[in-house]
Amino acid sequence: MKQAKLLNDAEQKRLAAVIDSLRHSTRNHTAVALSFYAGLRACEIAALRIGDVFDAQGKPRDTIYLTAAQTKGSDTATVLVNKKLRMQLQRYAAAYLQQLAKPASPIMFSGKGGAFTAQTVVNMFARLYSLAGVHGASSHSGRRQFVTELADKGVNARVVQALARHKHLSTTQRYIDINDSKLRKAVELIG
Repeated sequence: MKQAKLLNDAEQKRLAAVIDSLRHSTRNHTAVALSFYAGLRACEIAALRIGDVFDAQGKPRDTIYLTAAQTKGSDTATVLVNKKLRMQLQRYAAAYLQQLAKPASPIMFSGKGGAFTAQTVVNMFARLYSLAGVHGASSHSGRRQFVTELADKGVNARVVQALARHKHLSTTQRYIDINDSKLRKAVELIG
């Protein structure tokens, strides 16, 4: 099975520049942040509502609780919000004050105010990657990058599995990128 591409630093900068140049840049940066910093799937990003992510005062929550209807596996899930994601959510809150006043409103909204579907989120990611000249990336690239970065930083495999919300460790292991550079660094740890 072909895996979604991981983005290098230059590709991430190009992606950010493309998003900055387009309408709804804050909304789109937020979708990317939810993918890369929380490991959310396209269907989960599409299902998020303002009240899931922000409290009554418009502040980002520390934890996002997904209902069974919002997840791929039809199980409830807990998503932890890190500092980078919180900063992007604060920018979202500042840019979309009217959205924040409606807790049932979707995080991902169209120009006409309607909610994105999972396919709309997938299409948005495909368009952004195409405009940034990043080939082989998909809406799943951020999720895969999330898992790989945790593994690369030495986070215990079971913790990575829990954060990725995978039922089986073997699924998590398939997400982790392995290349010659990583293998060389690993063998240099010996001795």
